[in-house]
Amino acid sequence: MSTTTAVEPQYKVLIGMEIHVQLATKSKMFTGAANGFGGAPNSQVDPVILGLPGVLPVINKRAVEMAMMVGLALNCQIAPHTKWDRKSYYYPDLPKNYQISQYDQPLCGPGSIELPLSDGSSKSVRIRRAHLEEDAGKLMHEAGMTESLVDLNRAGTPLLEIVTEPDLNSPEEARLFGEELRRICRYLAVSHGIMQQGHMRFEPNINLHIYHNGKTVKTAITEVKNLNSFRSVERACSYEIQRQLAEFLANPEVVPSQGKSTRGWDDDKGMTLLQREKEEAHDYRYFPDPDLVPLHVDPTWVNDIRPGVVELPIARRKRYQEKFGMSAKEAFSLTEERDVADLFDQAASLGAPVRRLTNLFLGPAAKMANEAASAEAATVLISDLPVTAQQYAKLAELIESGGISATSAVPVFEYLVKNLNADPADAAQKLGLVQVRDQNQTEAWVMQAIAANPQAISDYKNNPKKKQASMGFLRGAVMKASQGKADPKLVGEILETKLNAAAADGA
Repeated sequence: MSTTTAVEPQYKVLIGMEIHVQLATKSKMFTGAANGFGGAPNSQVDPVILGLPGVLPVINKRAVEMAMMVGLALNCQIAPHTKWDRKSYYYPDLPKNYQISQYDQPLCGPGSIELPLSDGSSKSVRIRRAHLEEDAGKLMHEAGMTESLVDLNRAGTPLLEIVTEPDLNSPEEARLFGEELRRICRYLAVSHGIMQQGHMRFEPNINLHIYHNGKTVKTAITEVKNLNSFRSVERACSYEIQRQLAEFLANPEVVPSQGKSTRGWDDDKGMTLLQREKEEAHDYRYFPDPDLVPLHVDPTWVNDIRPGVVELPIARRKRYQEKFGMSAKEAFSLTEERDVADLFDQAASLGAPVRRLTNLFLGPAAKMANEAASAEAATVLISDLPVTAQQYAKLAELIESGGISATSAVPVFEYLVKNLNADPADAAQKLGLVQVRDQNQTEAWVMQAIAANPQAISDYKNNPKKKQASMGFLRGAVMKASQGKADPKLVGEILETKLNAAAADGA
């Protein structure tokens, strides 16, 4: 009797992303009401937001410019003509019962981005469109209450919806795309990108192409709504892939429906839940908004805002690796935040030795920023520390020239943080950390270390496997004896000479 083991069919994952980015304008998309997070419920509203009779919307010019900046960063075509449409649906968080959006003439058309992947390669992700609209308010369901509470502060917030083609093929790629888009938006200063405040929301559209019995079976597309963390994006995609595959394996001969469905993500249970069948465009009864004139985008206007599209993180990482010889990890860490990268570039432009500068940023500076963040329970960047580009450049040069050791750079940097505008060389002098390069004094420290560590001397002479480790141990002993003041290069030269002489004499 023989048994056969069922083989899971081959399949391809297709994920397209819809990303909603709240733009950081001072006022809302179609009215002068204040735009921002954290106000008392329903305090950032006006007659336009409330949909009162007789009010008219007015386009927020800055929101349009921010949207164009993102479009240019994603290599999108900026439409010379665009218009506004009403997307009709009833929900308590939109009092006027429609949302002003863009349907068939989006502001930003097709584009693409080269997305770096974790294995060092990259892939092209096509952008289908990016259009402007207004956000809805927020419904809150408090525990123990039978009613829902409505906060309209978010209603009317400028919202940029970015839609990709289904070019992402794994949950990890979906997460990486979301993270990269957040960096781009923060670099451009068009969004704060604070996930906990809902500045970005992700809605992956997921389906599978399953290869079965010589045919390709396409599962129905599922849209997972309103994910507000990168972890949730990856987990929800992973769950949905396995759910669709299991559904197919349970009935492989049943052709899935080609319709769409909307599912919510339960982070506690780690699963998606059906909410409703996905609406199509005709369900929203789109039609041109009669209260807003079409928008004409002159090429001169585009050129005026183009300088705001600064060097983006992907290009900056590549430049750091090629020009400065950084590792991918170092370049990534230094370019995560624009202000940090700008500070690094300023210090480098002043002639700072880049390797020393990199070590300062990723060593004592990163450590002190993290400690400050923990103490203040808030985000603190390296660029938030009170150390200027000039001070970084001088400190890096001080290390490079041998004025202080790399180890001594840590207390010197801490001194600079606590003493505004202090000179690194003066700080080293006050702390007694200026490196001694005197031949006789250094030789005395070397002999002191040799005398105090006979076992290390024996290992160096008699055990080839321990020779290098012994040298390192003795070098550390010399630096300890000198309280970090000895020049490591000079220490190494003298130590090697003394040890080789001892080995040759058999002493």
